[in-house]
Amino acid sequence: MRAKKSLGQNFLQDETVINRIVDALDLRKDETVVEIGPGRGALTQRLLADAGHVVAVEFDREMISPLRERFGSFDNFELINDDALNIDFADILKTAGVGGKAKLVANLPYNISTPILQRLIDQRRLFSSIVLMFQREVVERVTASPGGKERGFLSVLVENAFDTEYLFDVAPEAFQPVPKVWSAVVRITPKRSAVSDEALFRKIVSVSFSQKRKTILNNFKSAFPDASVLLEQSGIDGRRRAETLTLDEWIRLTDTIGQTKMTGQSIDARS
Repeated sequence: MRAKKSLGQNFLQDETVINRIVDALDLRKDETVVEIGPGRGALTQRLLADAGHVVAVEFDREMISPLRERFGSFDNFELINDDALNIDFADILKTAGVGGKAKLVANLPYNISTPILQRLIDQRRLFSSIVLMFQREVVERVTASPGGKERGFLSVLVENAFDTEYLFDVAPEAFQPVPKVWSAVVRITPKRSAVSDEALFRKIVSVSFSQKRKTILNNFKSAFPDASVLLEQSGIDGRRRAETLTLDEWIRLTDTIGQTKMTGQSIDARS
C-alpha cells in the first residue's frame, strides 16, 4: 500500500507514538471510537484491543481490501469507504447502535485540517473526546492564545467549541514516507458554546480575520457599515487587530450584533 502524495498520506509506524495517541483517548471496553483515515491500520490494531467498537472511515478505495483482510475477523470492527468531509457522523453512530457519545481519533493531512475541524465543530455533540494529529503548525494555530502571532480564525472557532490540550510533538521519522515537517497531537474536548448564534459568530470572526494586518475596524467595514458603533457598543477598540480579542470579547460582539438584528436595525444586506 503505497502512500499517495495527492491525498497527503504519511503512514504512522512508530509504536511509541501509536501507544501515546491511543492512551490519550482513555478508552473503555464499552466505548465506540471513530477512526478517520486508518491507512495501513497502525492505530486500528491498538484501538480494537482497547475499545468496544471501532468504526474506521477510509477515503482511499485501495486501502479497503487490505484493511478488511487484516481486521475483518474482528467482531468489533466496522469499515466505511467514504469521505469524512461529507459523511454524517450521527448516521454512522446510529447505524453502529451507539446510544451515547463516541470518541474520535485521526491522523490528518494538512490540506483537510480546517474543513475537518469545522465539520467536527458542527457535530461535536456526538463525541466526548477527540484526539487529532496534524502538522505541528496547525496544532499551534488551534491552541493559540489571544495576542499570539498564530492566533486566527480557526483558533477562535475551536476555542468556542472545545477545550484544547496540546499533548506532544511527533518527529518526521515516525512516519513512512518521512514528511518534511513535524507533526503534533492535540486533544479537544467538546463544550457548550456561550454563543447564541453560531452562524453569526462564524461570520463575524471570518470577516475580522479577512486581512490579519488590518485593524478589526477596517476589516469590519466590509460587512458592517456601522462597524464603529457596533465595536464601541461591545467595548472593543476598533484599532486593535483581531488576534488580540479574547473569546469573551468575540461573544460580546456577536451578542451586540445579534441584538441589533433583532431590533430591526440594518447592519448589511450581505449579513
